[in-house]
Amino acid sequence: MSIESYLNHPTFGLLYRLCSLDGNQEIFTTLYAQRLFFLVTTTPEKINFEIITRTQTRMAIDSRLRSLRREGISQEYQEILAMYKKSF
Repeated sequence: MSIESYLNHPTFGLLYRLCSLDGNQEIFTTLYAQRLFFLVTTTPEKINFEIITRTQTRMAIDSRLRSLRREGISQEYQEILAMYKKSF
């Protein structure tokens, strides 16, 4: 089951989570335009926002999909693949 996740950016407003990359990194996009992408790294001390390009976003999600396919995690793979096809 996919859970929607949102984050409030101090400058760009509400961000929507596209996918989780690993334990502490996720990719978010602006909620309405979905033209700006952010690599969000979470630590106990802070949340770091890094603006990344559309190409970097696609490459990161491609890498995540390959990892999920190798590990045999089919439900998460299908969810991210569906989002990927819709977004790119």
